Amino acid sequence: MTTAVLDPRAGRHCQNTLNTLHATHYFSPDLDRELGSVGVTHPRAVNFAVRAAAMGPVGAGTVTATFYNYKHELVAEHVPAVWSVATPEQVLAARARAVDSTLRRLLGEEALASAEMAEAARLALRAAGACSRSARPLYSAHADLPVPEEPHLAYWHAATLLREHRGDGHLAALMAAGLDGLEALVTHAATGRGMTPKWVSVTRGWTREEWEAAAGRLRERGLLDADGELTEQGAALREEIERETDTLDRAPYEHLGADGVARLTELGRKFAGAVLTAGAYPAGLFGKR
Repeated sequence: MTTAVLDPRAGRHCQNTLNTLHATHYFSPDLDRELGSVGVTHPRAVNFAVRAAAMGPVGAGTVTATFYNYKHELVAEHVPAVWSVATPEQVLAARARAVDSTLRRLLGEEALASAEMAEAARLALRAAGACSRSARPLYSAHADLPVPEEPHLAYWHAATLLREHRGDGHLAALMAAGLDGLEALVTHAATGRGMTPKWVSVTRGWTREEWEAAAGRLRERGLLDADGELTEQGAALREEIERETDTLDRAPYEHLGADGVARLTELGRKFAGAVLTAGAYPAGLFGKR
């Protein structure tokens, strides 16, 4: 029986820990190896394929729309051509193998076989059971996939569902705030939590000139100052976007209850800390510069 009151930001904090574990495979050499085994070798093609595969052999327009902050021309260089190299089913199977080997390497066999991992999987799946499909294409596509039997893969699967559910809602909040994909990246970087311009260029396809142009538009709106820092208005907008995202994403965490969310967050922090300590992410990925 739940006795605690659910904090409006509890789902945000919980999902952040889950996403830290989910996203490890995007930076894992195991993913490149497994996708290479089915013929997908370009780093950007790998990224687009593994996240879009649940939607089937979609075109560049669908990927750009659902990913939101990638330059369309970059997407179109690899999609839909990647589906002529490997089918979505082959990509999903390769992704699953990469996730398995990545988590085994980062966390170790003892953690994967632990009662805590099994508990985390149960809690995350229970929360994901209350997610909504409406207007959530990436979540809904992943929700059609079977739940893996092994606890660490079931936990990763549930983390993916919760990530994409929140992400789909977050895009609605960004659009309502009048931020395009690149402007969303620039303002997020200005919080100190987003990717640096270098990594945005490498992974999202935007040039430094396009970044500066977006920053100029944000300065005209009073959201950034001359040094590229968020103004008071800009900081308030970013927080309002997060609050709106929290509102759109509240159902799974209300369903789990405050005590369940607190426990899932506690377990998530433990596993997230372990993968960070193991060097799951490249240096210089996050920050303002």
